[in-house]
Amino acid sequence: MKKNRTLRTFKKNAELFTLSFPSMLYIFIMAYVPMFGIIIAFKNYQYDKGMFGSEWIGWKNFEFLFVSDTAYRITRNTVLYNLGYLALTTLCALALAILLNEIAKKWLKIYQTALILPFFLSWVVVGYIALAFLDHENGYLNEWLSAFGMEPKEWYFSAVHWPYILVAVHLWKSIGLSAMVYYAGILGIDGEMYEAAKIDGASKLQMIVKITLPHLTSLIIILFILGLGNIFRGDFGLHYFIPNNSGMTYATTDVIDTYVYRALSKVGDVGMASAVGLYQSIVGLVTVVLANYAVRKINEEHSLY
Repeated sequence: MKKNRTLRTFKKNAELFTLSFPSMLYIFIMAYVPMFGIIIAFKNYQYDKGMFGSEWIGWKNFEFLFVSDTAYRITRNTVLYNLGYLALTTLCALALAILLNEIAKKWLKIYQTALILPFFLSWVVVGYIALAFLDHENGYLNEWLSAFGMEPKEWYFSAVHWPYILVAVHLWKSIGLSAMVYYAGILGIDGEMYEAAKIDGASKLQMIVKITLPHLTSLIIILFILGLGNIFRGDFGLHYFIPNNSGMTYATTDVIDTYVYRALSKVGDVGMASAVGLYQSIVGLVTVVLANYAVRKINEEHSLY
């Protein structure tokens, strides 16, 4: 009975399944097939012996991260930065999406292009853009500070300012895509609701609070839960290229991914890198499951699954 129902569902949605097949095949090849490599995290991997011939060493590869003197610092930085990025990007992207919905349609394409363009720039390019502003000799920021009679700053030799710089760069690069997602959600809201609110004398702010935000709640929560899945994954490009890998800024810019990269570029132990990646994936999975469980307890309609 169940088999027949599944077959009927497949026949009914055959076109959709056909369209989704290339994506499903891509995910299977790129995400699921490589999962066999997880065993490297529990082995003393040697190139000549291969993945299956290398010696099993249990949990020793995981000690690399947990016994490190900087374990607390890089874990703290990774979690706090990701929470800050997630919260600020959500708030700012929502504000931008609402503003986009209010501007004239003839200017919409220009604003959309300007907002989303930084997302397609690589972190290497963004790093050079940041260097043009922050270089202590010829950077634009120091020239502006000098013009106003203030002392130039050696940005790459001080860790104090980098939390603000990294947050600003992250917002500049990622806010456009997030705003487009929320803007698409706004376009899906029935326009008659806004017309009825206008007739009743509602202000723009009241319509945002009573109509726009409630209808975007599910989308906001789903994206927030998915974002929590990367809470233990630092943005390597952002934290490596923007501070220019300056050792003087490690106190506030170093995250798990950059620390592991620097350590493994010297040691060359693939097993350690695999162990850290597995650890981050497991923590991310647990975080998503727990966040979704909490949301489902509050309101089942807003949960991811």
